[in-house]
Amino acid sequence: MSDLKNQLENTLNAFASVHKNPARTELIQSVLDRNEAVKTPAGALLTWTPPESTGRSPKDTFIVKHGASVKNVDWSSPAANAISPDDFDEMWNFALEKIETKNEMFVMDRVIGADAKSALAVKVVTDQALTCVFADNMFRPVPDEIGKSILENDEFTLLSLPYEKIPAGRLRPDSGICVAMDFERKLGLILGSAYLGSLKKLMFTTMNYFLPEHKILPLHCSGNEGKSGDTALILGLSGTGKTTLSADPARALLGDDEHSWSDDGVANFENGCYAKLIDLNPKKEPEIHRIVFGEKIPALENGVIIENAMMFPNGEFDLADDRITANSRTSYTLDRLKNFKPSSVGGHPKTILFLTADANGVLPPVAKLDENQAMLWFLMGYTSKLAGTETGITEPKSAFSRFFGEPFMPRKPEHYTDLLKEKMATHGAHVYLVNTGWSGGAYGEGKRMDIAITRKIVDAALSGDLENVEFRTDDRFHVQVPESCPGVDAEMLDPKNTWKNPADFEKRADQLAADFATHFEKNFSHLPEEISRECPGK
Repeated sequence: MSDLKNQLENTLNAFASVHKNPARTELIQSVLDRNEAVKTPAGALLTWTPPESTGRSPKDTFIVKHGASVKNVDWSSPAANAISPDDFDEMWNFALEKIETKNEMFVMDRVIGADAKSALAVKVVTDQALTCVFADNMFRPVPDEIGKSILENDEFTLLSLPYEKIPAGRLRPDSGICVAMDFERKLGLILGSAYLGSLKKLMFTTMNYFLPEHKILPLHCSGNEGKSGDTALILGLSGTGKTTLSADPARALLGDDEHSWSDDGVANFENGCYAKLIDLNPKKEPEIHRIVFGEKIPALENGVIIENAMMFPNGEFDLADDRITANSRTSYTLDRLKNFKPSSVGGHPKTILFLTADANGVLPPVAKLDENQAMLWFLMGYTSKLAGTETGITEPKSAFSRFFGEPFMPRKPEHYTDLLKEKMATHGAHVYLVNTGWSGGAYGEGKRMDIAITRKIVDAALSGDLENVEFRTDDRFHVQVPESCPGVDAEMLDPKNTWKNPADFEKRADQLAADFATHFEKNFSHLPEEISRECPGK
């Protein structure tokens, strides 16, 4: 055990009131007694965070640079902000001083990973009962066989004091937030960030660092399973439809956001869902709406958390109101869903979908990718940032986020692409690029893809029907476009057909291809020719 972990243990041992793994009902009662949240008419817990804590703080998220991380982390990535061990130790000691002023502390033991063979034990230590309810929702119970995990030589300790700000300017000018990870000593620290997603993403990033060492591929994806046992993975950034498309009444959900792919198959990292609420449509997202607003369950038996949504004094919600944030969220356990697989593990994926919300309106609704093309699109992670996903984004903007989750994938790119190539070759997964963005023109002129059409495309991919159609090669974007798709008008499969002016389409498509080439040369020019030749614009 590291010295910093020992210091934390000693500090906690001096407390008269440390709640270790309290019952869920006790935790929820503490939340209400301490006024950390209010009850909604349906029995959920509603909380509002300070303005600086309504989303992630990328510039305030740090990795301690020492030990094996020096060679494993891609420090050239804009998401890899380095701090020294001394800086981290200072922040940790600052947190310990703050703990000494508290009346109560909470400790929760959980694991990340549904496959006990590769689960990571995590001890959450916090001064907020709501933080523990969130951890209870999102992280998994400790299995009996955790001692056999490849990651169980020392548990990870996550210390979270969400409302204790560090001295402004200590790590970054005018900021009192610190979200830091020390992979070498298995420590995580959250100070000044009350956004509950900070816990989830810190642990996701940690798993994404540890697992490739053991030839396990971590993925920012949802997963589900058909009645015949066929597993599908759906990768995509926020706003691309990952959660929506994985919720299929004909398929059991494994999880909606984070998975691993090992030699044994696919496993969800989490115990729950953390879904966006802004503009939630009961018809398009009936399960989420039912769980959060439709079922009235006493608060102590509930545990659903609503974060930063607008509720009026009469108990009514306006989910279109973004005055607090466009990133309002809800957290609930997977067992609240009607159709989920309790084990949250599945076989090797038969089908993998890469989702992109193309605001340029030039990518086809669906395209097939071979092994090298899949590595390229996985590496580039192209989509459009949508309103609310980050501060300052008010309309879609073209963006590249490696592996559809750049901020959470800290290792060098080849550590992930090589694993994808190996697993695709071994298990024969079919990979498709699905555009959930715009058709008939770019954003502002065209229209967003109809979800009903996208579902037909997804159904055709998952059923194998798309394997039985003719394809043409798109020489600009280096993908294979189907000539037909069951239930979809063949005309719209070629995006150029949907534009009023073909010349405008060509200009916009050429520009996007050039953007691909520029981004690749800037960030990935050192990668093998087999990947670079598949890049659009080359």
